[in-house]
Amino acid sequence: MGNDDHRRRKTPCGFCMAVFKWIPVLFITAVIAWSYYAYVVELCIRNSQNRISMIFMLLFYHLFLTLFMWSYWRTIMTSVGRIPDQWRIPDEEVSRLFRADSPDTQKRILNNFARDLPVTNRTMNGSVRFCEKCKIIKPDRAHHCSVCSCCVLKMDHHCPWVNNCVNFYNYKYFVLFLGYALVYCLYVAFTSLHDFVEFWKYDNNGYSAQGQLNASGMGRFHILFLFFIAIMFAISLVSLFGYHIYLVLVNRTTLESFRAPIFRVGGPDKNGYNLGRYANFCEVFGDDWQYWFLPVFSSRGDGYSYPTSSDQSRVSTTSPVQRYDAMGDTAASRLDGNPTDKLIGASPLDTTNHHHNQSPHQVRSTSVQPTQLLQVQPPSPFRDELNERQEQLANGQSLNCITAAARSSPGECGVNGAAVYIDMIGDHPLKGADPAKGSPCPPNGDLPV
Repeated sequence: MGNDDHRRRKTPCGFCMAVFKWIPVLFITAVIAWSYYAYVVELCIRNSQNRISMIFMLLFYHLFLTLFMWSYWRTIMTSVGRIPDQWRIPDEEVSRLFRADSPDTQKRILNNFARDLPVTNRTMNGSVRFCEKCKIIKPDRAHHCSVCSCCVLKMDHHCPWVNNCVNFYNYKYFVLFLGYALVYCLYVAFTSLHDFVEFWKYDNNGYSAQGQLNASGMGRFHILFLFFIAIMFAISLVSLFGYHIYLVLVNRTTLESFRAPIFRVGGPDKNGYNLGRYANFCEVFGDDWQYWFLPVFSSRGDGYSYPTSSDQSRVSTTSPVQRYDAMGDTAASRLDGNPTDKLIGASPLDTTNHHHNQSPHQVRSTSVQPTQLLQVQPPSPFRDELNERQEQLANGQSLNCITAAARSSPGECGVNGAAVYIDMIGDHPLKGADPAKGSPCPPNGDLPV
């Protein structure tokens, strides 16, 4: 039920059609009114023998009925909203658009007009969506309703049982209406089940098999039809309510489930607005749990723009950086010499490149100065030897290639006939050295172990 009634034709036929649209609503209202009489008067007041159970039955009945009718009323009376004038194309632009000689020209006109609008949905040819009847750029997820004669924000479908479009503003009310209607029907069916069974034990005069008068003849039929109608509506509501709960959890409208929205980047995607089940639920029902099950507006957003799954993936990708930035100033590198970085200043070494002696296992830093090395603890048999070599190097003395391992194995300069050196923070075997010939260790500045 839109607020653009001035667009509708004010004719006798149009008036008759407007009255005809209210017939489903009047039918539902009449059924609810009759069920109230059948349950309260015939089942509880005239037929109940236990006053305490009757009080509790009436208490919960009126609770469910209030929530049911409240949601139903809000679904009917909530307007579809009016799209602001900034989405409306001026008449001269519309004339120019209709006079365009090619689809590409129309596409350029629409894209130029919508360059400052938050639209991501496109048509099949990649153009901005345009409503020829309303003369507006369609916001994302908006569609034109021929019954309401206007464009509807986040249109789900037009429901004749509420004589209104299910849209951004009343979708929460509509889901609650279905849920509370289902609860209402199930409650009426379960609480009238006992009397429904007892109905078949009565004779035509209203007496049971024991000869006790339990209810009038007409009252028994009220209870019988009450049970049947409650079960019938419950069966139809359980599938409809379950389907819309599914749509809420995947963040999809009924129209989008049949025709996937087309995005400017990515093309058609039914899951384009899927942010995760909890986020999808909160987009419809809001962030405050106290209002989740009350028919008051608490949905996220403004109805014109919506976060997409691609936006969510970018946020999840950058969220660790955001959490890291939240710790404080992280502009300085971790290799800045702070005590917590566990860096040491090494003794000056010959930094001449020897690519012919490098191994793939060597690790060189491109951002750390040659004097900055990671703290490496050598094995205990070579620790004293290493300290001695460092002192000799610091005093300008020549280094001896003979290591502790060589002393334990005469004629060898390392392990298994290969000399081992530490270059920066890695080690590698000396290639080309022949221990049998007693070739000395190369004076390449590497620190022998």
